[in-house]
Amino acid sequence: MTELSGFLREKQVLKLIPVSSSTWWLGVKDGKYPAPLKLSPKVTVWRTDDIRALIDGLGAGQEAKKGGKK
Repeated sequence: MTELSGFLREKQVLKLIPVSSSTWWLGVKDGKYPAPLKLSPKVTVWRTDDIRALIDGLGAGQEAKKGGKK
């Protein structure tokens, strides 16, 4: 993943986390995905550090699953 800093909009996040918008928002509501920040009434963003940590965690979880199936 390229080094990013700052914030990502939903469209950018969904390019990195391949789920539908409705699945993403359900995961946010359930606490599975990071909480967004509201910059204005029409602008919702996520911290790049939070998304990076989510991706790292998902990758680690997949490796654990692969290791368990041997």
